[in-house]
Amino acid sequence: MAMSSSESATALKRTVIIAIFAAVAVVLSIVEAQIPLAGIGLMPGAKLGFANIMILTCIYFLRGRDVFVLVILKTLLTAFLLGTLSSLLFSLFGSLFSFIAMFALVKLGRKKFSVIGISIVGGLAHNTGQLLAASFVFNSTSIFYYLPVLLITGIVTGIAVGFAVRYVVDSLSRISLFEEFLNGPGH
Repeated sequence: MAMSSSESATALKRTVIIAIFAAVAVVLSIVEAQIPLAGIGLMPGAKLGFANIMILTCIYFLRGRDVFVLVILKTLLTAFLLGTLSSLLFSLFGSLFSFIAMFALVKLGRKKFSVIGISIVGGLAHNTGQLLAASFVFNSTSIFYYLPVLLITGIVTGIAVGFAVRYVVDSLSRISLFEEFLNGPGH
């Protein structure tokens, strides 16, 4: 069945938004990779989660499958530019856990949960997913000793990302490209 010109225009807009968000997420990941968090006492491999700004923002505007495409694009491109096969696995597990948790909360009711609360849950889910991947790769549960530190880090970065997303969603809501997506996921 052929799409109407209106449906075709909406599909094109979705594709453009996903491409822009993926590009920004990759750039944020590259910037984040330049910040030496291990030098300030955080565990090696710890990140601030800047790319999650784009993922959570996308959740507020597009459908789940659109956000899933964004998560996969961001993860593959970032791993290709910055990482290794194991970092791809860690990032993929973390990103998927985070996406599922945040999307579920938004679907349950964006009025029930604040953007900051959803972002914190996303940060915690990301860290948990990465630890599960590491446990699988290293065939050891001793990696979960990092969990308390990662949970604290996830809360702090989740708060920061949540504030950024609140600002970005508000700002993008004023741009004509996003007008038809203002009612949130499911369109």
